[in-house]
Amino acid sequence: MEDAQTTERGEKLKRIDSEMGERLVRKVRDILREKGTAVYSISQDATAYDALKLMAEKNIGALVVFDGDRLAGMISVRDYPRKFVLEKLSWETKVKEIMTTEVLTVTPDMDLDECLELIADKRMRHLPVVENDRVVGIISIGDILKGISDHKESVIRQLESYIKGHSV
Repeated sequence: MEDAQTTERGEKLKRIDSEMGERLVRKVRDILREKGTAVYSISQDATAYDALKLMAEKNIGALVVFDGDRLAGMISVRDYPRKFVLEKLSWETKVKEIMTTEVLTVTPDMDLDECLELIADKRMRHLPVVENDRVVGIISIGDILKGISDHKESVIRQLESYIKGHSV
């Protein structure tokens, strides 16, 4: 027969497990809240040189490319050198000639683990974040890895604090 103290401990463990379960998964929204929602973009009719110059000025690795309000693609610092050398392109090459047009997007409510899987499977480094058909941010592989790492460290600290401060 269970005594009141055993029942109380069991209930406490269930509550902690439930609370920790909710906090074990970090979302894209959390990353955007920390890093901000700035989205640098360029027209598909701009030159590749202009795109590279903007990326250098902003110290970023990719730009979202729009055709009007529609997400048309992305261009990264890796796109131009590869195609420049292989296809003998010039500085006047248009963004639309070298951009990636099959862009995978994520939503603010996606788990970072899902994003990491997507980036690893598709060998990508940047993911536009889309909500209600609008680009609301962009996350990189570095953002995802840092977010996962920071979150796991936080969970470990919380568990250590619980273990040191409470007996079960």
